[in-house]
Amino acid sequence: MRKFALCCLMVATLHALNAQNVNQADSLMIRSIFDRALTNGKSYDWLDHLSNEIGGRLSGSIQAERAVRYTEKELNKLGLDKVWLQPVMVPKWTRGIPEYAYIETAPGLSSTTNVCALGGSVPTPDGGLKAKVIEVKSLAEIAELGREKIQGKIVFYNRPMDPTLINTFAAYGGCVDQRYAGAMEAGKYGAVGVVVRSMSLSLDDYPHTGSMSYGDIPIDQRIPACAISTRGADYLSRALKIQPNLNFYFKQNCRAYPDVQSFNVIGEITGSQYPDRYMIVGGHLDSWDLGDGSHDDGAGCVQSMDVLRLLKEVGYRPKHSIRVVLFMNEENGLRGGREYAEQARLKNEDHIFALESDAGGFTPRGFSFDSDDANFAQIKSWEPLFKPYLIHYFEKGGSGADIGPLKKEGMVLAGLRPDSQRYFDHHHAASDTFDAVNKRELELGAAAMTGLIYLMDKYGTRTEMGPIRD
Repeated sequence: MRKFALCCLMVATLHALNAQNVNQADSLMIRSIFDRALTNGKSYDWLDHLSNEIGGRLSGSIQAERAVRYTEKELNKLGLDKVWLQPVMVPKWTRGIPEYAYIETAPGLSSTTNVCALGGSVPTPDGGLKAKVIEVKSLAEIAELGREKIQGKIVFYNRPMDPTLINTFAAYGGCVDQRYAGAMEAGKYGAVGVVVRSMSLSLDDYPHTGSMSYGDIPIDQRIPACAISTRGADYLSRALKIQPNLNFYFKQNCRAYPDVQSFNVIGEITGSQYPDRYMIVGGHLDSWDLGDGSHDDGAGCVQSMDVLRLLKEVGYRPKHSIRVVLFMNEENGLRGGREYAEQARLKNEDHIFALESDAGGFTPRGFSFDSDDANFAQIKSWEPLFKPYLIHYFEKGGSGADIGPLKKEGMVLAGLRPDSQRYFDHHHAASDTFDAVNKRELELGAAAMTGLIYLMDKYGTRTEMGPIRD
């Protein structure tokens, strides 16, 4: 009995020593990754070119095409095992000449206000659209008011993001339905147009665009929809209290075209032990057209590119095949993410892990994970390795829109979670520009992503390795 107890003690000691050695090795590797990213990172230079030389990369635009060719060229420079373009058909919508709007409180007495067309909206008539305004706070209020009070009017959705929510993505989710479905619902009750308060916690003059849907409403019955800046929304709301019969005028010249071909950009380091098992890291290459798309999502693309470069820099040879995927058309269709998932299914590719960066290039705080309990328990044990960098927020939650279509049982999906307090100041607005990105914060995100990919590759998923045994 004593011999058996001694044997158990020796085995336990060996396990503890092995774990200590593994943790020390992992700590040194992650330190090396951060050192390289912060002294020899490439993400900021790549983003400079994407933002300042190419600019906003709206799906189907010439800028999106240039971004595809540029990132393909840069990935080829890294000496990856494979780089290729994956064709995908995407929608093409153009904004046209800048929008114009004013609030008319009396004949001849008006003040201009800043608006922008929502992505996918139909244009106003050639001479613009002027009508009385009715303010609402929700889609449900439209049904309560009914056709009698809405017909012939412009519906003004004025539900702000909730400032009490520390998670600003939750605040965004709490009001984005009025942007996405506002025109579709208002049109059912005879509205002639829609004005939506911008999805931003900042009080400023920047209107924020974003995707919208008309559902199955025929084209000739669709009504134009625009976003108004938060400052403009507050002014319009105050003016309506004083003068309920005021008029709102706006003119927009947007236009939809037939789908065009674009591409997902993909680079791969082929796995040394499991070449047919795939881990991917990525962001979306397209952006809205008002700014240059630096935070949404140029940052995620260049960080993902740097993950593969950093793995090569530190001399790490992955066991699994690691792919960077720069998805096209996340903003107004998610065609790139769906096409990648469909091609993976048709080729019977075994994807076990996917990481997306699509929350801006701000200071990284950690990651959220869409996984089962067994995989999350393993991931949670890695928190101490990221604590020295203050990037140890590891929680269950969402991952990313582009990698969502890949989801299957046992697979782990993850999303980089930067500090989100300033993100919606820039999201989908003309203020989403390169000067709003901090080089060090961007590089810290790239390093954190590389560290997580390294650990996932080294230890695998619990589904892959079988059940955890004591």
